[in-house]
Amino acid sequence: MVKEPEKAEKPVYDGGSAPEPPASRVPPLERDRRLVPLAEVARPHGIAGELRLKVYNLDSDLLLRRPPVLLRLSDGTERQATFSAAREVDKALLVRVVGVDDRNAAEALRGAQVCVPRASLPPPAEGEFYAWDLEGAQAVLTSGETVGRVTELASYPTCDVLIVEREGGQRLEVPLVEAYVARIDADCGVVELVTVEGLDGR
Repeated sequence: MVKEPEKAEKPVYDGGSAPEPPASRVPPLERDRRLVPLAEVARPHGIAGELRLKVYNLDSDLLLRRPPVLLRLSDGTERQATFSAAREVDKALLVRVVGVDDRNAAEALRGAQVCVPRASLPPPAEGEFYAWDLEGAQAVLTSGETVGRVTELASYPTCDVLIVEREGGQRLEVPLVEAYVARIDADCGVVELVTVEGLDGR
C-alpha cells in the first residue's frame, strides 16, 4: 500500500479509490500552480560559478533537462533562474546558472531551494500521488466526522506519517498504513481514516 517515500517529485503512495469529496476540497488547478522544491544548493563548486545541488530524489532526471526554476533563497527572497548546464556527480548535480559567473555569486546562493511549478512534474500513475498534493487535504473518518487538515507527509525509518492539524492546534501523526488510512483522493483533497484511536497528539 505504501511506496518508498521521496521528498521530491516521485509519487509515494497507492491509495486506491476515494470517498465523495466535501465542498472544501482543494481544487486541482490550485495545486498545479504551486512550487515544488526538488533540490537545494549545497555549495559552490570551483571558481567559475558552478553550483553543487543536493537533490531530494536521486531517481529524478527533471533538473538534468534544465527546466526554468525558481530559487528560494535562505533569506526568503525568490528569483527566477535558468540552468545553462547540468551534469550528474556522485549523489548530486553540478549546474551552471545563467548570470552566475564567479564563486562570490555562487556563494550568495548557498542554501537556496530549487523549485519548479507543480505542473512541470510528470503525471503520477493511477492510484499514486505526490506527497505535496496532500498538503491542505481534509482528513475525515469513515463515519464522515472531520478530523482535521493534512499539513505535510513526514518520513521515519519505520513508516511514513501524515501530519494532521486538528481544530485548536493539536497535531496528530497518522501512520500511512491500512490500519489507519482507508482511502486517499489526492485530486479531491480528501483522506479517509479508519481511526485515530491510540494516536498521540501534540
